[in-house]
Amino acid sequence: MSDDPAPVPTDSEAAPTSTDGDAAAISTDSDAAALADVAVRAVESAGDYLSESFRNGGTPADYTAKDVKAEADREAERRVLDAITDAYPDHRISAEESGDHAGDGAYRWVVDALDGTNNFTAGIPTFGVAATVCERPEPGAPEDDPVATAVHVPVLDDTYVAERGNGVRYNGTTVEVTDGTALPPEKATVGMIIGPEVVSGGVEREEWDAITDAVETVPKRAIQTWAPVVYWGLLARGQLDGFVCYYPAEREQVAGKLLAREAGAVERSDGPLTVFGADEEICDALWTAASGAL
Repeated sequence: MSDDPAPVPTDSEAAPTSTDGDAAAISTDSDAAALADVAVRAVESAGDYLSESFRNGGTPADYTAKDVKAEADREAERRVLDAITDAYPDHRISAEESGDHAGDGAYRWVVDALDGTNNFTAGIPTFGVAATVCERPEPGAPEDDPVATAVHVPVLDDTYVAERGNGVRYNGTTVEVTDGTALPPEKATVGMIIGPEVVSGGVEREEWDAITDAVETVPKRAIQTWAPVVYWGLLARGQLDGFVCYYPAEREQVAGKLLAREAGAVERSDGPLTVFGADEEICDALWTAASGAL
């Protein structure tokens, strides 16, 4: 299912199909809309393939103690990259499987073509596709300022789209974190995600274990997810009440951050720890527990 197509820009504001230094920096809403439209095409193309593959029993995979890589990862990523490069051949891309692709200008795409590979290979239908375009706002600034993102959940045929300054759409309808039932922290359901540094063990793992113990005393339910982009979508439409992130991977976090922010979530962050809440109360409760454990 595709989101409504972006308005066709006039000649004076047409979104470029390639970049030239900083000349392609976003200047109009139509630029972000055009980027979002490409992101939707990219994730839905990969999603069609993943949905069919999942129904057919998955694809061959290589397993390790800490991860799994499937043939589906590579094929889904190829479809995402094809859609992006067809529209913007000069944009830079950072993709999980194929790494960094060189390009010019201020735009860089961050791609996770199969978020939740462990679930996919185990026959669990909780996995998603994310494509996010970021820009460097000024020389020397970090390259992680997300402009537009699309997240697709293949088995449900759900698509989330966020544009900086223009909110979040879920299957074409504008949504916010407050759309769900307002719950106090003790009745809330929250997501918890970690990145490679924590998975690898060491002091980061010890810190995360302490955070987990503390955070789990706050809500009714804390879900440690292996398919974060799916749960970011749930937060954006008010079905999840908060998120606790520690050393999150960029490929998932840039999509989630934009979805949460544009859906109106309350955010607190310090170093590798970030907390989002559907309101101030849940955000403060989660932040107090998580930061107090460090």
